[in-house]
Amino acid sequence: MTDGPAAPRGPRARTTAAYLRYVAGKLAGAAVSLLAVLVTSFFLFRLIPGDPVKFMTGGRQVSAEQLANYREQFGLDLPWWQQFTDYCGKALTGDLGTSYQFNAPVIDKITEALPNTLLLTGTAFVIYTLLGVFLGTRSAWRHGRLGDRLHTGLALTLYSVPSFWLGLLLIVTLAVGIGPLPGLFPTGGMESGSEDGFGYVLDVAHHLVLPVVTLVAVEYGQTLLVTRSALLDEMGSDYLTTARAKGLRDDLVRRRHAVPNALLPTVTLIFINLGRTVAGVILVETVFSWPGLGGLFYQALSVPDLPLVQGLFFVFAAAVIVMNTLADLIYPLLDPRVGR
Repeated sequence: MTDGPAAPRGPRARTTAAYLRYVAGKLAGAAVSLLAVLVTSFFLFRLIPGDPVKFMTGGRQVSAEQLANYREQFGLDLPWWQQFTDYCGKALTGDLGTSYQFNAPVIDKITEALPNTLLLTGTAFVIYTLLGVFLGTRSAWRHGRLGDRLHTGLALTLYSVPSFWLGLLLIVTLAVGIGPLPGLFPTGGMESGSEDGFGYVLDVAHHLVLPVVTLVAVEYGQTLLVTRSALLDEMGSDYLTTARAKGLRDDLVRRRHAVPNALLPTVTLIFINLGRTVAGVILVETVFSWPGLGGLFYQALSVPDLPLVQGLFFVFAAAVIVMNTLADLIYPLLDPRVGR
């Protein structure tokens, strides 16, 4: 007895299968991107001028034999292809090598500096995301009015300002002081080193103000402009006209209908910025001497400490790739048309 024809799959089964194919494609793309970053991180930083072995000797006069021993100890005497295969093999097991200048595992240095970066950039991320979405929504809904022009002009101006220049300006005006105006905030660092308990929390918060203000001032404009543009595109839609015709208040139409449908570009931007939160902001951390991943990356580049630079670069890129992939996976849940 032969089986009858297979029952046609329902719409829900077809949608699930399409989403699974979509997820598989995005995960495969992320894996290829991570592999490309791994390869790039090895070869790119080999182009940096400087001899890490001479840095490790501290400028002392050493014999050629001692230099050769250092190179052998860190595997720098091996051919590039062998260094590359060793690096990739270890990286795939979570071993990013040993830092030249700290003589410690790279993963330990990254783990040590990561909480400081998350504190700084995470605080700034929450503030500038909420501020950008709120002001972007209000600017779009009051398009063309004085408030919209002021917010847009200020956002464009601050977004074009280099973060390191703004940080230096804040240090000069609010940390060092100008004329009779005294400095109100520390010029750099994360703590004074003389506080305990709740006093330590206040001390860290005091040091946190200027770098957070710098990041918020530079970054909130991008979120504002993207949110404003997306909402302006939605405002002429027929469903909003229908909602108003039913007697709904403008505020309710904006919150319940317009904003949720305009959030897709903003969600992408939020996830990209979330990935950058892990990476930190190298220039800002350097200007304010903040002991995070950005400052560690700058310090490693000056040697050059190849294992540390490669490890940090891979972590920075991986964070952005992972967050972009998460945004792509969430897209179909917000808009079912995506991924079909």
